[in-house]
Amino acid sequence: MRPKIVLFGDSITEASFDVGGWGAALANCFCRTADVVLRGYSGYNTRWVLKVLDRVFPLKSQTQSLSLASPSNVVAVTLFLGANDASLPDRSSAFQHVPIAEYHQNLLAIIAHFKALWPCTVILLITPPPIDEDGRLRYPYGENPSGLPERTLESAKAYATACLEVGREACVPVIDLCSKMQSTPGWEKLYLSDGLHLTAEGNRVVFEEVVEALQKEGVSPEKRTVDLPLLSEMDPNDPLKSFQLLP
Repeated sequence: MRPKIVLFGDSITEASFDVGGWGAALANCFCRTADVVLRGYSGYNTRWVLKVLDRVFPLKSQTQSLSLASPSNVVAVTLFLGANDASLPDRSSAFQHVPIAEYHQNLLAIIAHFKALWPCTVILLITPPPIDEDGRLRYPYGENPSGLPERTLESAKAYATACLEVGREACVPVIDLCSKMQSTPGWEKLYLSDGLHLTAEGNRVVFEEVVEALQKEGVSPEKRTVDLPLLSEMDPNDPLKSFQLLP
């Protein structure tokens, strides 16, 4: 069975299979060597994710779909949460807020669940992206009577730091997307469409960072075999011979 790469996170993951999305690009990158499985839940924070984690990824294999419970079948999983946790507790998206200490512990619990389910799978953390506060004011989620952004760059950076700390504590690799994006002048509008979600360029950055991080962990298309013969491998005089040689 073709191995799988699972993408798990909030709306930035859910939208990753949209046109130009980083998940779609990853699926194209690994075409014929691994299936990229999308598990994105728009608006979710780590507290909500923990409530449904065993439903999405049951530890009991007989209830799991897509053979995701097979330890050898999932080669990598991305964990991309925190943008909603970082909503400020006194503004319009307060219902999504999770205190930073709880966010830290929730990430550790999610990682522990993945390690129990897939002991040999690469778990790749991604920090929440930076926030363009002007963009959030231009594109608010719902009513915003305060006239203040429900997320701030300062808060996003604090949660990104917590995510990096979790990576060190759990010994899993982390993509510091927050710092990576801010290193480019004009990142606010170049990478973010509404102050939070990704533009095409923002998706490209995530895709490139994920591919590079997976390569460092030994997960790359070049190191995997295709599951059926390539056209270039077939004998034009006897194409069916290639299928007769399959194990």
